[in-house]
Amino acid sequence: MAEWPINDTVSKVFPLYSRANVGEIFPDPISPLNASAGFQHNLEPGWRDAFVACRVWNHDLYDATVDKNILPAFGSYLYINMSLMRLFGVRVPGMSPESVDLQYFGDMPGIPSYDSEKRDFDQDPAFEETAGAWLLEEVIGATGLPAYDADRDEVLKLRAERPDMTTLSDQQLRERICSFNPLLRRLFKHHIEASLKSGVGLGAIAQVAAELGKPELALTLVSGIGDVDSTVPSQRMWTLSRTAQAPEVAALFDQGIDGLYQRLTDNNDPVVAAFRSDLDDFLADWDFRGPAEWEIRAQTWGVKPELALGTIDRMRRVDDAEAPDGKNTIRAQERETAAAAIREVLSADPEASAQFEATLNAAALWQRGRERARTTAAMVIHEIRLPARELGRRGVESGALDSIEQIFMLFADELDDYLGDPARFTDIVRERERSYLELFDFKPPFVVARDVPALDTWERRSAATNTAVTVGETITGVSGCTGTVRGRARVLTTPDDPSALEPGEILVAPITDPSWTPLFVAASAVVVDVGAPFSHAAIVSREIGIPCVVSATDATKRIPDGALIEVDGATGVVTVLDLD
Repeated sequence: MAEWPINDTVSKVFPLYSRANVGEIFPDPISPLNASAGFQHNLEPGWRDAFVACRVWNHDLYDATVDKNILPAFGSYLYINMSLMRLFGVRVPGMSPESVDLQYFGDMPGIPSYDSEKRDFDQDPAFEETAGAWLLEEVIGATGLPAYDADRDEVLKLRAERPDMTTLSDQQLRERICSFNPLLRRLFKHHIEASLKSGVGLGAIAQVAAELGKPELALTLVSGIGDVDSTVPSQRMWTLSRTAQAPEVAALFDQGIDGLYQRLTDNNDPVVAAFRSDLDDFLADWDFRGPAEWEIRAQTWGVKPELALGTIDRMRRVDDAEAPDGKNTIRAQERETAAAAIREVLSADPEASAQFEATLNAAALWQRGRERARTTAAMVIHEIRLPARELGRRGVESGALDSIEQIFMLFADELDDYLGDPARFTDIVRERERSYLELFDFKPPFVVARDVPALDTWERRSAATNTAVTVGETITGVSGCTGTVRGRARVLTTPDDPSALEPGEILVAPITDPSWTPLFVAASAVVVDVGAPFSHAAIVSREIGIPCVVSATDATKRIPDGALIEVDGATGVVTVLDLD
């Protein structure tokens, strides 16, 4: 039986870890089944493969004394190994540990310097040469995403051929849960490769803009690029929100979100039926999306349609002028204007001009690739979620489980024993679930360096005290998307209940994953506690076309809900204008 809560071993060779970036997609503790059969189980080897594919080192570099070199869990919270990310920055020409820190940490305080952990073997001319070749051939030289398109086609076929879970035997469900390992390892490898290439592309664009004395154009050059998969649900929801304005449909929404899906199902009005048909088509395509969607225990839009309907409800109140396609078009025009300004400066230097065009293309291409790979992998994670939930439903039916979600408290190597005698695990999963839910109250340290603080020393969310800002006070973060907006702050800690966000308000969030994205449509700007120009909130804000400030430390604690604030996306400054 695996240790619970999960506390993986810290590497003595690569000792720096962070919640940066991984906290976006995994804000909550990982469940036992997901750690042993789903996300962590497959992302760790996929990430190892990705680094090797980038030619920065071979598999023999990894620390043999630990199982999870790159993605360990401490207190069941996932961490990314920043020592290895920094080493990637050392060995890729044009990058540095400091540029990696900026991309992943943003401007977070208390980050140990690279010099404090530098190793004798970090600089390696042979690997710097192979990494340079990778940079030219596979990053800057890339012109398309054929492997990512093929992955998506394969997974869409798999989803189209999904069997009815209720017709499978217990053993078939168990086998299906653990049947996606080779596919997920490859998908995660591609996702991490695209993430690394995206980071290189963003860094290169920033460097070009800075060298030409136009650093303010760096983020504009990677805005409004289009064809970003994670923004598609927002566009589809926007269309649904327009038809939801029909009086027959609006009347059902006005009765509240709870039970809305069933009311839509039971209503025979042709207008309602047409809306419901479009909604079902949307849910069939995006059933895997939801808060913390890479956690297989999490409820997604397909499992709980009210999560999507709540966001559609917010959108239906937004004016037509705020359509996401329109904002994207404006950002695309700004991007072309910025690119034209750079081209004019470089017009007398054909070689530099060609290099700029290749870098500009790569930055856009690999942002698309990152979001495409991320979306494709999330689809397959849902294919693990569904058979597990069916096993959980049967466990509840037999009396072995108190709820469907308790099935996720099992480790993969316990599934066979569970099927043999489910009642034997009743008390085990109850106790694990109790401690699992208690873990949500712990705030994991943002950085772990060499030693993991004991769990009982971690800050408790329930005991946190807020030091509110005063009128005129500012919080300075990092620019995620340019633009200046004034509006009322709406502090949300979860995307589960979007009902508090009114159109035009400024969304203030601790961290955002793809399920937050549709809320960006209703918001006039986004402020996030943690993050960097590379993070999800920044990428999506640049596509949706709203100002964004990331790495605004403790913004959710310090900015009172309802305060009038100004967000300057270019400088990363958030100013409190009024508390009334």
